Amino acid sequence: MDNTEIMKFVVNNLSYMVAGLGVLMIIMYLMMINVMYNLNYMKKRYKKMMTGVDGTNLERLIIGCVDDAKAVSEENQQIKKDIEDIRALLQKAITKVAVVRFRAFEDMGSDLSYAVAMLDSDDNGVVLSSIFAREDSRSYVKPIIAGKSNYQMTDEEEEALKQAMAQR
Repeated sequence: MDNTEIMKFVVNNLSYMVAGLGVLMIIMYLMMINVMYNLNYMKKRYKKMMTGVDGTNLERLIIGCVDDAKAVSEENQQIKKDIEDIRALLQKAITKVAVVRFRAFEDMGSDLSYAVAMLDSDDNGVVLSSIFAREDSRSYVKPIIAGKSNYQMTDEEEEALKQAMAQR
């Protein structure tokens, strides 16, 4: 095809071409209006999101949340340290106690005499015993280290110690 035929084709179909370009321009214009509408909608949502609920912007809210998370983490570390300190103290605290009441003398009425074992978690502590008689009463304290005493113990004191050591 030479140039004259192309020119002739264009001149003969010029009205159709202009009409097609006009329709294409209207479609493009409608698309542009749609894009502008969506852009305005997204701008409104973005401003609303960035403003936040109480007027602060999203950046400040996020920074506040990060700061709060850091503060909570530091507080948790302090709580963990405090718990470890408490556990260490509890290892030395008296946590096992057992009482054995008994009648020291046949002519006494009730079980007024007693032996009390008080131990920590390592079975260290004391055994307290008190023997009541008609005329007087006597108290004894015997240290316990690792579940044993260097002093002679009565059957009742041994029983109180055994009961206390059986506790968890």
